[in-house]
Amino acid sequence: MHYQQREHELKSNRLNQVVFLGSVAGILTFLIYAIAFTEQATAFFNAGLSWIGETFGWYYMLAIVAYLVFVVLVGFSRFGKIRLGPDHARPEFSLLSWSAMLFAAGLGGAILFFVVSEPLTHYMNPPVGEAQTVEAQRRAIVQTFMHWGISGWGLYVLMGMALAYFSYRHRLPLAIRSTLYPLLGKRINGPIGHAVDITAVLATVFGIATALGIGVMQMNYGLTYLFGIPEGLPAQISLIALVVIMATLSVVSGVDRGIRRLSEFNLLLVAGLVLFVLAQGDTLNLLNALVMNTGDYIFAFTEKSFDTYAYAPEAKGWFSGWTVFFWGWWIAWAPFVGLFLARISRGRTIRAFVAGALFIPLIFVMVMMSVFGNSGIDMVNQGLTVLGEQALNTPQATIYTFLEQYPLVSVTAVVVTLLSIVFFVTSADSGALVLANFTYILGDVNHDAPVKLRVFWSTIIGLITVALLLAGGLRSLQSAVVITALPFSAVIFLTMIGMYRSLKVETGKADARHQVSISEIASSDWRERLDRTLDGTTQNGAEATLRHAIRPALVELAEELSRRGQEAIVTEQAVDETHLLFPTLQVDFEGAPSFIYGIRPQRMRPPSFLPADDDYYLRLDVHLAEGGIGQNLNGYTRLQVIHDVLSEYHRHLQFLSQANEDGHLNIMPLHTEKMAV
Repeated sequence: MHYQQREHELKSNRLNQVVFLGSVAGILTFLIYAIAFTEQATAFFNAGLSWIGETFGWYYMLAIVAYLVFVVLVGFSRFGKIRLGPDHARPEFSLLSWSAMLFAAGLGGAILFFVVSEPLTHYMNPPVGEAQTVEAQRRAIVQTFMHWGISGWGLYVLMGMALAYFSYRHRLPLAIRSTLYPLLGKRINGPIGHAVDITAVLATVFGIATALGIGVMQMNYGLTYLFGIPEGLPAQISLIALVVIMATLSVVSGVDRGIRRLSEFNLLLVAGLVLFVLAQGDTLNLLNALVMNTGDYIFAFTEKSFDTYAYAPEAKGWFSGWTVFFWGWWIAWAPFVGLFLARISRGRTIRAFVAGALFIPLIFVMVMMSVFGNSGIDMVNQGLTVLGEQALNTPQATIYTFLEQYPLVSVTAVVVTLLSIVFFVTSADSGALVLANFTYILGDVNHDAPVKLRVFWSTIIGLITVALLLAGGLRSLQSAVVITALPFSAVIFLTMIGMYRSLKVETGKADARHQVSISEIASSDWRERLDRTLDGTTQNGAEATLRHAIRPALVELAEELSRRGQEAIVTEQAVDETHLLFPTLQVDFEGAPSFIYGIRPQRMRPPSFLPADDDYYLRLDVHLAEGGIGQNLNGYTRLQVIHDVLSEYHRHLQFLSQANEDGHLNIMPLHTEKMAV
């Protein structure tokens, strides 16, 4: 199976005017309403949060479970072997860098806002049961794990997996609409696709703005604590401007330099802070609590995942303000973080992506929340009642009061404030990058949208955050994100369906490859074959194979197929660092994917155990529609090349025949353009 867009779409880089203008219009409408009618906007947002919590709370709970179950089943099924990119692709970033970017982009600085305040809030004011007991402490940590753990990460993994799969493996645009191709076909380029992308942009903007607003409140208090700068809107607006400027500088420098390095810096600071608290506190008790909390989370996971407090009417407000808010927030962040995860995960298998993106951040979160949460609760139990009061009334202050109980508070408070700033810069810069890619048509999905568009979205994020703070602070931020997340949650379900249908066809093609055996073709002269095999590790040998065996074989096959009524053509493509042209045979079919057999070079050092006069040679790798298959044609004769192509052609026809019987051809686009692999 091979997806592709029309040739002019692949080659053009331009603004997606419908999505861009539609998104900007929606944002401007919101900004005018929030600023000009602040009281009405505040009342509307609050009423919206309550209504969604009461009406759709059950739906959010089921949706989050469904998303998680889907990604786990896909990741650990036979689909898990499929790569997020061509078969020959390999990860761009190391495991450490990848993990750091997962953590920084997926959680942002909001974790510093909630790391002490949320466990304390659930302990001091639980939805059900008696407060400030040992049982309340255990439930408080587990509930915090639920809100920050694997359930929400299932959303990120689902969107990241789908975007990377359709964009990097099948060369569709890096946009949410692409995940619906198996359901909509070419209609993704019309009004339905535009509506889907606009919904994703609005959800992303409000999700990032919510996180930035929460972070600004945290940063404002930190500056008040350190330097006496008064809390309030003037200081918060100034901080938003500072974050936007820093985010703009970071996003201009790109993923590899700016975002990656900031993310690694964040991870080191967080790890240092957690180890400091662990060492300064009751270390053994905290480690014991961590193990116990982990067990509680595992055993309570199913119950908590479906707990809508149907038999506890007094907990409905808590349910809407906490669990429904968090699920809405995760959904709103899903397109943003999903696209960013796709951007940094090209080349990983689905199984490696699912396992890493689900469990690496989960480990970070559980350790951090357990160490800080249990330490904070113990402080309250020992008489620090002000910490519990702050968790309920001024949560942004809790982490600073918490750190005051340890030595070196002047250092750790600076670290937390710096972390708040850098965390939100990484969220804002990666968010601006994602929004720019959402609203721009890229000819090559391996590149990013222009710098000016990234700067524009960085500024818009700042303006939205200011508007939300003017319209009522944290409550309005929470309400706006839950409201905008509701329509996008339906898009995610469609993404699941499209992803499953596409993966099923993909494995059908793999089955067809295994069903057709490779014929053993003897060379007319075995000594000649030996010569070609040894000569394949020299530049001249590879060039001779290409000129005298591969190119004539593909041309001869194309001519014969054309005589038999097939639409076949051989094209040639220059590759950097070589002076050679590398051929591709393409055979098009009416109403079915094309057959593609191309040659792409790999620059290799000659093995030390074979004679070679050159510093390098070209390995001549076979690339099919889904990418390189790891097969090297160095030393092949013309007859061997012909038989190898025919074997792959036979497999392709077997796949098309089976797909037609299963009724899957109707979800695959027509491929009539001549293209290179």
